Amino acid sequence: MKAYKVLSSQILKKQTPKPVILIPHGHSIFSALFSSTSQPITSDQSQSLSPNTSQTSQMSLELLLESIRSSQWHFIKHQLPNLDPSLISTVLFNLHKTPELALQFTSHIEFHRLDAKTRCLAIAVASRLPSPKPTLQLLKQIVSSDIASVTVIFDELALARERLGTSTTILFDLLIRACCEMKRVDEGVQCFYMMKEKGLIPKIETCNDILSTFLKLNRIESAWLLYAEMFKMRIKSSIYTFNIMINVLCKEGKLKKAKDFIGFMENLRIKPNVVTYNTIIHSYCSRGRVEGARLVLNAMRSKGIGPDSYTYSSLISGMCKEKRLEEASEMFEKMKEMGLVPSAVTYNTLIDGYCNKGDLEKAFCYRDEMVERGILPTVSSYNLLVHALFMDCKMGEADDLVKEMGEKGLVPDQITYNILINGYSRCGNVKKAFSFHDEMLTKGILPTRVTYTSLIYVLSRQNRMKEADDLFEKILSKGIAADVVMFNALIHGHCANGNMERAFSLLKEMDRLNVPPDDVTYNTLMQGHCREGRVEEARELLDEMKRRGIKPDHISFNTLISGYSRRGDTKDALRVRDEMLSIGFNPTLLTYNALIQGFCKNQEGDLAEDLLKEMISKGITPDDSTYLSLIEGMGNFDHSVESCNSC
Repeated sequence: MKAYKVLSSQILKKQTPKPVILIPHGHSIFSALFSSTSQPITSDQSQSLSPNTSQTSQMSLELLLESIRSSQWHFIKHQLPNLDPSLISTVLFNLHKTPELALQFTSHIEFHRLDAKTRCLAIAVASRLPSPKPTLQLLKQIVSSDIASVTVIFDELALARERLGTSTTILFDLLIRACCEMKRVDEGVQCFYMMKEKGLIPKIETCNDILSTFLKLNRIESAWLLYAEMFKMRIKSSIYTFNIMINVLCKEGKLKKAKDFIGFMENLRIKPNVVTYNTIIHSYCSRGRVEGARLVLNAMRSKGIGPDSYTYSSLISGMCKEKRLEEASEMFEKMKEMGLVPSAVTYNTLIDGYCNKGDLEKAFCYRDEMVERGILPTVSSYNLLVHALFMDCKMGEADDLVKEMGEKGLVPDQITYNILINGYSRCGNVKKAFSFHDEMLTKGILPTRVTYTSLIYVLSRQNRMKEADDLFEKILSKGIAADVVMFNALIHGHCANGNMERAFSLLKEMDRLNVPPDDVTYNTLMQGHCREGRVEEARELLDEMKRRGIKPDHISFNTLISGYSRRGDTKDALRVRDEMLSIGFNPTLLTYNALIQGFCKNQEGDLAEDLLKEMISKGITPDDSTYLSLIEGMGNFDHSVESCNSC
């Protein structure tokens, strides 16, 4: 209150009244700053005011402006109840030549409490600032507040623009950008067409904002429709526009057209840049077409455009996907020789490639090289290595790596925990798996379907099916939709534990929840039946698979062959083998082992030996199981001969 008293006394002591601040024609006289009501005075009321009252209003407006110019924000905040929209609008209009002050005033009078018209005037004044950021922020606030539709906001901005005499389209361009950044692109498009109706042409940067948002949202058709409209309106495309549309073509898988688009650009005298070529190269590589990417690289070089780190990173990624790791490593060395600095993403690509190959030594070499070059390994780097260690059953080293993450200040994410829980589940360590689940919760990281599937799997492995079922029900009660993988884990547990009734009830539950079963679902159920010697029921499931449009695979046929062979029914086993061959599946090691086991069981050693020769001729190497079946068969044959001799 002290600031208020000093300010008031300074103004009231002046003998000569200050010049009256002009109010634009057509606007009402405003209520006194100290009136007991916040309602604006109407034009009829203002005509009946005495000269003294009118002077009080003018003095109140002067007082407010003086307070703003002298940064008396405490005084202004104290008078908030007395500041009606009309007075605020007039103040903003009088400050339009000093938008910095207008913005400060707006921030102190609580922008979110103003009506749509006043907010739009404040935004229009702020648009005069050199930086668009404050205006963009205010636009996002008014759009997200839902105080008015975007079309109403557009109209109010148009009125404010006219009142301020603004000639540029900056207000509308920024409104469209705000909509795009808020993923409300359809409202941005509405504004685009409203500009067109007013005879205003949006900036190419604005058009690019819309096109880019459509691309991110994978709304390819919408992007082409807008691009066609731009063409009709003769909005000249920039290099950025062409790069977006080339990206759109690549997303559609039209790589040849994307390359042809470069020629279209050049005809319009717009030179493609490194981003243009990188977009196409990345698309070729992501589709496993590295050779096509190399041709684009050569074309790029022929135009005098040198590849950058992103170019090489895309090529290395493509080669790793095709398991061409030696070539990827050579490309990586070439990249470094050119003086290009690899990113953590490039290193992670190579680490992932060698982890998948099972070459952990090479993967860790790249991790060490990262550190030596001053590139800090990311959480993703550690996730890849921890996962590979678990796959190699090196739990101790995986634990050490997780500790190292913490020491480096890296926080494990959802993927890290899922890897750890899955790793310990595969090892059958229920306690460890659930302890990491609990740690996730304490750190505020929500478990996913992947998390819960791993936990159901480990409980099933330990024959703790009651707990697995309870956990499944708990998951559903939390609103987490079970997928086919989770159902398969639970069905597998019940089949392995001999509870086929519960397994089939889960199959019905899948149908009820509209979760389509897959080949794994049926293969698991078939294995459950065969384990109990009910091969005919398993055969019926194979037929049911086909009726449901699910294609049987190697495992489906091998399950039946194994089921028939185990009970010595070699004729039916061979019949399934022939069916398998007829639809294009070649017998595998499991197929031959099952058949050899059946023939040996029936003491048909000659036929078993013929199968052994056949499998070797087809390049399939017998394993311990093959030879064990043959040895057992020979033993059974000798025992049979001895029995006959004793008769």
